[in-house]
Amino acid sequence: MPSPVVLEPGEHYTAYTRFCHTHPDPQELASKLCIPGQGFVLNVEGAPWKLLRKDLTMLAPTWSVLSYFNLAPTSHMSDLIMDRARLVYRLVTKMDMDVGSFISG
Repeated sequence: MPSPVVLEPGEHYTAYTRFCHTHPDPQELASKLCIPGQGFVLNVEGAPWKLLRKDLTMLAPTWSVLSYFNLAPTSHMSDLIMDRARLVYRLVTKMDMDVGSFISG
């Protein structure tokens, strides 16, 4: 688990930076990215693992395709694993983020 972010007096982080340093609730991600009643498929330990493409809203697959081809290329593009779901959530909710820094990271 990452260390908590410590800010100096007068220092401010963007919503994106705060989001990167926290672990959002998987139910919150699923509520924005999935059709009602759907959510994460769980792994063998019972932890959220991926969102099935068939369960996504119309907006989520659009942003996921953009992310696959332009932001963080990958060879597997059907379902959204947790890291990709976090990225698509940031895009869907129009979170202010530094895309150049994301791509370089």
